[in-house]
Amino acid sequence: MSATKLPIETFLNAQPRTVLIRLYEKPASCLAVFRLLPMTARQIIMDLVFLDKPLTLEECQQLFRSHNDEAYSVALERMQRLSILMVRDETYMYMNEVFRRGIIGAMTGSGDVSSFGKLCELSPENIVSTEFLDAYARAQWETILYFMVGSEQTTAPRKTVLFLLQRTGLMQRDASDNDSLNITSLGFQFLLQDVNSQLWALLLHYLSMAEERNMDLVEVLAFFFTVGGLEVGRAYETRGFSQTQIQTLEELGDYGLVYRPTKTAKYFFPTRLASTLTSTASPMLSRLNDQEEQGYLILETNYRVYAYTANLLRIAILNLFVTLKSRLPNLVIGQLTRHSVKSALKKGITADQIIAYLTHHAHPQMYKNEPLLPITVSDQIRLWEREQNRVTAVTGNLYTDFTSSFDFVQVRDYAKSLGVLQWENEQKRMLFVSADGHEAVRDFIQRRRV
Repeated sequence: MSATKLPIETFLNAQPRTVLIRLYEKPASCLAVFRLLPMTARQIIMDLVFLDKPLTLEECQQLFRSHNDEAYSVALERMQRLSILMVRDETYMYMNEVFRRGIIGAMTGSGDVSSFGKLCELSPENIVSTEFLDAYARAQWETILYFMVGSEQTTAPRKTVLFLLQRTGLMQRDASDNDSLNITSLGFQFLLQDVNSQLWALLLHYLSMAEERNMDLVEVLAFFFTVGGLEVGRAYETRGFSQTQIQTLEELGDYGLVYRPTKTAKYFFPTRLASTLTSTASPMLSRLNDQEEQGYLILETNYRVYAYTANLLRIAILNLFVTLKSRLPNLVIGQLTRHSVKSALKKGITADQIIAYLTHHAHPQMYKNEPLLPITVSDQIRLWEREQNRVTAVTGNLYTDFTSSFDFVQVRDYAKSLGVLQWENEQKRMLFVSADGHEAVRDFIQRRRV
């Protein structure tokens, strides 16, 4: 596993210690956090978890001397920020006792076993196959993506999903039609990400809104980790769930993470998509075949675009900035025009994003060209953007007077994860946040002071 931090770890780092301690009371949460850590950190935990007394820092260095020094230092730093390891008097190192009990319970099956869900025995007619769950998860998730690209082939998601798409900045109200939502520049960038990143982008903002919705943040986050660790294809009971957990379960169904036959059903099924909550691997919900993954777009100097795909979502994304002319079973032909590109620009999609999309999905045949894309086409897309570029004002809040670079970086990264960061100057420790993100960033800063 890469040592790169996942969005959820950045979110956890930003939480006060009291929140983390409550979270670690659930063995499923401890196991989920354990799986999100790099291999060196996992090995250190396994070496320390059954020790009954603290070790000196010198003893720790001797015990872990087989590890790469840099990997060892990074692992220790990350675990200290997550309140997993503690240092006393700059001499002794020991494991957080709450986390220690939780991870032992997860490994041995002792402690709060309900943290991993309660299996439910069903009659044969109520059991569903993993194939059904995969199809359900794909349909639910793609309903959101199709709606974002303005496809008329899908119904609108529930209001809670639409509200979240707006709060994350992925979609915005149409200035001429207040009942209509349009994709934004951030939303177009969202479509280029893998499913794991897309899902956490939404769920992290879902978590950030927990308090304003009178939901317990720790309870919601622990429930995410519980669902992420359940076995696909097995039924689990809802008996004993709190009102917050029932509400979260219902809303997770909107994203295809769980399947519940009816709102009153006393059981539910986790889908393969739920496994992304506690794993770095993307779920097996690929919408494209191998050929399309390698590249399916050919762009000619006459602005003609040939897309070798039958995938409806890919076609809908292409339709955001290309005028589609004709369609064959495995080929779509279109044209980059001033009108089609400017229509995309009005939605907040930038010229660089369009060029990046055409480059990223270029057909292998295109790699014979130097440069990859016809330079006349790339330049013209940028010229069309310059035609409409004007100075615009953005309402927001300027944050200054950070006491340390560490505090600045933590707040900046949090604002980035919410998609509300408009400008930053790390040297001067200044950043500008859009108005809709001010409340969340302010609350984040206040939580860090606890």
